[in-house]
Amino acid sequence: MKFGVIIFPGSNCDHDSYYAAITATGQQATMLWHDSHDLENCDAIIVPGGFAYGDYLRTGAIARFAPIMQEVAKFAASGGLVIGICNGFQILCEAGLLPGALMRNAGLHFVCRDVPLKVENSQTAFTSRYDAGEAIVIPVAHHDGNYQADPETLDRLEGEGRIAFRYAGECNGSARDIAGIVSEAGNVLGMMPHPERMVEPAHGGTDGRRLFEGILETIG
Repeated sequence: MKFGVIIFPGSNCDHDSYYAAITATGQQATMLWHDSHDLENCDAIIVPGGFAYGDYLRTGAIARFAPIMQEVAKFAASGGLVIGICNGFQILCEAGLLPGALMRNAGLHFVCRDVPLKVENSQTAFTSRYDAGEAIVIPVAHHDGNYQADPETLDRLEGEGRIAFRYAGECNGSARDIAGIVSEAGNVLGMMPHPERMVEPAHGGTDGRRLFEGILETIG
């Protein structure tokens, strides 16, 4: 299989994601330029973290109009696997591929540390290598990671099992401690924590590795 990692002006986690994908799975990966209309026959797309277009207007608001995002939307609509990490999660919400929005952190502070998470759903295309209820540790690094949605949307996410990860304790003020969600079809994941920064012992842990392994397992 082959991962595609999108590069926007201002992306800074693209190479991290590229390295993590090939290290965790032993598969191929390629970089996809934001101005392209070609996903280069990739089997899974990673929308990485960073500050796409400088986060002008608001996070992800300009990146959603990039030509490559038109192709990502089509890819997702056809069932293709897409993961948005940090700024990528913000972009997916702005593009309408995931519900809700990412707001400024409670307290208005940038949060950069390892955080404990709880795996809420181990039956998604991305979390099959985890156990439901498992406690893991993944780093965060964001200023606008405060996930919010209207009560009806939050209830629907809960009822449909679409909350993939929760913060195990206060992190940024996110509604119901949500750290990651999946789309209605289950093939799009958005999460604020950075699994690509926790894939080998030198990172201080390997809890992020299994997410990439889960993608490989799903695609086969």
